[in-house]
Amino acid sequence: MSGLFITMEGTDGAGKSTQLDLLNKYLKDKGFNVVFVREPGGTKISEKIRNIILDIDNKEMHYMTEAFLYASSRTQLVNEVIIPELKKGSVVICDRFVDSSIVYQGIARNLGVEVVRKINNIATGGLIPDITFFLDLSPDKAIERKKEQKELDRLEREKSQFYNKVYEGYKMLIEEEGERIKVIDATQSIEVIHNNIVNYLENLFF
Repeated sequence: MSGLFITMEGTDGAGKSTQLDLLNKYLKDKGFNVVFVREPGGTKISEKIRNIILDIDNKEMHYMTEAFLYASSRTQLVNEVIIPELKKGSVVICDRFVDSSIVYQGIARNLGVEVVRKINNIATGGLIPDITFFLDLSPDKAIERKKEQKELDRLEREKSQFYNKVYEGYKMLIEEEGERIKVIDATQSIEVIHNNIVNYLENLFF
């Protein structure tokens, strides 16, 4: 595959949506064929699975069910969109990927990192992003930002203890995969964060 696979991670409220939009525009302005997808979702089937995962009425959902639903959505996205686009030489930007499942289900849900890794290795065929940006924002600050939202989905309604585990899980991943995962201070201005992301990309790939 000759394309470039970029993912962005971070706790809810870290500002991923804004930075993904800016990155998408930047790469298109540079002349790249850019495909932007989100997780869970990104295909007709995956979006239907997303609705099940995030539906606030599904409070009784077992954690392992949740993990398999994320993996199922991801399988469809990888095979229907990501791999075909990478083979065509496109730049694929994905809002979350396997890292999210490792920290949210593997660590915060206590299913076990290796269990979630195995599930997702099967789901993705072992696909790994070329580079991942982690927008670093403490759980307390992230929760404060989320309070401004009128509606929260099933995961966004979790308690602060859950998000503390998520944050620590990301920190663990960064220690293990610092070459791939680039940490960006999410308390900086929108412009500074975007420039940091662009600098990493230009130094490594362009």
